Amino acid sequence: MQININGHHVEVTQALSDYVNDKFKKLERHSDGISNIQVTLSIEKLVQKAEATILIKGGKIFANSDSQDMYAAIDSLSDKLDRQLLKHMDKIQRKRA
Repeated sequence: MQININGHHVEVTQALSDYVNDKFKKLERHSDGISNIQVTLSIEKLVQKAEATILIKGGKIFANSDSQDMYAAIDSLSDKLDRQLLKHMDKIQRKRA
């Protein structure tokens, strides 16, 4: 699994990079078919945004989140992606059954 982190109007520090990597490594426990994760961190006025696209077998999963704090936005983003990934895996298992 490859994680690409980009910053738009924000410098991606080592601490932010480590935090994102730590949060997104937990997604790997649900599916081993994740090939790539593209994360974009941005700041627009007072809102800090985090967006991610996951490439998996059979499609893409996209989510975005915004908050006053970048770390809170990343937490919310990983929770959203976790729910979407579980839902996707459940659909695949129901089709096979």
